[in-house]
Amino acid sequence: MSVYQRIACLSTEAVEVMYAIGAEDLVAGISGYTVRPARARDEKPKISGFSSAKIDKILAVRPDLVVAYSNMQAELSRELISAGVEVHAFNQRDVAGILHMIQVLAVLAGKAEAGLALVAELEHQIADCRRETAQWTRRPRVYFEEWNEPLMSGIGWVSELIEIAGGEDVFADRAVYYSAKDRIIADPDEVIRRMPDIIIASWCGKKFRAEQLMARPGWEQIPAVRHGRVFEIKSPDILSPGPAAIQHGLQQIQVLIADWQAAQGML
Repeated sequence: MSVYQRIACLSTEAVEVMYAIGAEDLVAGISGYTVRPARARDEKPKISGFSSAKIDKILAVRPDLVVAYSNMQAELSRELISAGVEVHAFNQRDVAGILHMIQVLAVLAGKAEAGLALVAELEHQIADCRRETAQWTRRPRVYFEEWNEPLMSGIGWVSELIEIAGGEDVFADRAVYYSAKDRIIADPDEVIRRMPDIIIASWCGKKFRAEQLMARPGWEQIPAVRHGRVFEIKSPDILSPGPAAIQHGLQQIQVLIADWQAAQGML
């Protein structure tokens, strides 16, 4: 049983986990960006954006714990603490961090066993994927574009999921950085030089325009563009550092890489 009775979730992955472990009754309010599960949007009051929120709106749901995420919510967390509210701020940026977040949140919600079961299920999916991709002798070079203005490469867990799925992140050297500004690609020609075989875009909530990407000057030289291997994974499936990134994002990356592998066999 949880010592908390009203937990406000300011990030989408926290809501997703709370429902997945059967702790939805404790959720007092949710992020307005929540998409999983869909019913949460009808059942719970929306109390925040991602980096913005009105403190009064959060306090109105009378939380005895607020779950926040990352430095983007640091100021909001400070204000809540000053208002006398207990805050737990997660900061997961890689796959291990995602699994750790699930376990800790499950303990806070009094659902430790359900949390361990969810983590075991995700670890099983990762292990299955690694076994299936271990047979491939060639690994496609993958460019993941998190944003287009300016160009931004993928964050840590995305880079890891590409590797797990049998690919090689062409900007793995930047994925180690927590700050988005450190993953900005100032020179678009750098993508050309790294010659990705597959391009995956997820423009963080904005509609992806493949034709715009493929029309960038000089990008017709890139194998992924030349062979039409430019794809989108919706941001809720990959950019939220929770179960969905593994359950849905990893699966989609694996399918794209498997298709590339099949095409190599026909050349």
